[in-house]
Amino acid sequence: MSDQANDSLDELFLFGEEKMEKAIVQLKREFGQIRSGRANPLILDKVVVDYYGAPTPLRQLSQVSVQEGTTLVITPYDKTILKEVEKAIIKAEIGITPNSDGICIRLAFPPLTEERRKEIVKDVKKIGEDAKVAIRNIRRDMTDSLKKIEKDEKLPEDSVKDNQDKIQKLTDKYTGIIDSNVSEKEKEVLTV
Repeated sequence: MSDQANDSLDELFLFGEEKMEKAIVQLKREFGQIRSGRANPLILDKVVVDYYGAPTPLRQLSQVSVQEGTTLVITPYDKTILKEVEKAIIKAEIGITPNSDGICIRLAFPPLTEERRKEIVKDVKKIGEDAKVAIRNIRRDMTDSLKKIEKDEKLPEDSVKDNQDKIQKLTDKYTGIIDSNVSEKEKEVLTV
């Protein structure tokens, strides 16, 4: 097998794994924005505060801590922007009303009903399935690229078979990561 064929195959696997890794990062980002009855600072990622005319992410302007697992405590570094932070939280529509005491803001996460938990689990499974579809699409692209390399470089049949097996193993690895993330998130949602 030529050096060019080896380089092409290395690039194929490097690029494919990188894309699969990005699919996992996206999955975790989406899971972070799902309310599970527990206080999760990731829910504040979409909150942007008007800080002296510049839209600034809330988490850059304040310390965020979790209290008793069900309350987020937001303490702005600059106390004069407390009202702006409160407005930004309301505007972001995260579904929780901010409660300010003049020093910090508390977001109390209400416990979820059993029915709501089941709905969230369905959403979690759908997000997981979407991630698996993304992984399978990457596998298809990798297989198509392998066929192109096979044709261009005239790869031996056993090499093609070995590389197809490698692609499948990579796919199985990332599908397994998705499954474990889904079951972890389901457990978190269903734990009262």
